[in-house]
Amino acid sequence: MLMKAVGQKQLSMQKSVPAIPLTRKSLWKRIVENKALYLFLLPSVVYLLIFHYIPMYGIQIAFQNFNPALGFSKSPWVGLQHFEDFVSGYYFWTTLRNTLTISFYSLLTFPIPIILALMLNEVQNYKYKKFVQTVLYAPHFISTVVLIGMVTIILSPSTGIVNHFLAMLGFERQYFMIQPKAFKHIYVWSGVWQGSGWSAIIYLAALSAVDPELHEAATIDGASRLQRIRYINIPTIRPTIIILLIMKIGSMVSIGYEKAYLLQNDLNLEMSEIISTYVYRRGLLNASYSFSTAVSLFNSAINIILLVIANFVARKVSETSLF
Repeated sequence: MLMKAVGQKQLSMQKSVPAIPLTRKSLWKRIVENKALYLFLLPSVVYLLIFHYIPMYGIQIAFQNFNPALGFSKSPWVGLQHFEDFVSGYYFWTTLRNTLTISFYSLLTFPIPIILALMLNEVQNYKYKKFVQTVLYAPHFISTVVLIGMVTIILSPSTGIVNHFLAMLGFERQYFMIQPKAFKHIYVWSGVWQGSGWSAIIYLAALSAVDPELHEAATIDGASRLQRIRYINIPTIRPTIIILLIMKIGSMVSIGYEKAYLLQNDLNLEMSEIISTYVYRRGLLNASYSFSTAVSLFNSAINIILLVIANFVARKVSETSLF
């Protein structure tokens, strides 16, 4: 009964909105009518052009023995030599394994912001809801360096609250920061604490588009709160979930080096050395610009393949996809 009422309501909404063909003239007219919004968008477009698209010209050094003194045009070409050196190198399988391990582990935490948004959406007390949102959003604005400092203090074997709790329960104190097996847990769950609240904003925005009449109809039919979440809220945000999941999969291999590098030490290096930190060490510290560019290009190629596969699967199992 609930599904029937919701389906009839959504069908009537679709029928009541006629499709408007997007012609060249109507597109230009919309741009003129919303010129203020496009002016707000302009700085972001300029930023992407300057810092993301124009630097693509430098990708060519991945196929050269680049020498800054000779420049792009006079540096000797070596073809795929740097790619072969990376794939056949000692650190290839280690860095690839660690990168994929952390990426897949992070992917398992993908539903947490969704659950958080659904829970926040059900809070009726406005002041309490805003307070909880502020508390959850605040960690996003903490810098990576400060975050690692907080993690180090919390997990300290002598003064950390975690070890105090373990000692109180009769367990031995642990030095988590030097344990290779603990690295991925520290990396992933500190990221969940820092970013889940901020990530939930997108889902909260999508939930604001839910028609209140759907909930009213479902309530009249006797639907519980959990049933309304399952049959109304989740289907509404499903396209948003699919798009963000595709983008998440498409950036799985691109783990930022800052956090991993700051958490690294000589004792946990076997699990903390990922592709991005390896590129940093070889590219900037050892001035192997061509080699590091080749590794980054290899990294991007894997991301593109994963993105295309995820988009293909999403298009097959649902009506939502990036392209």
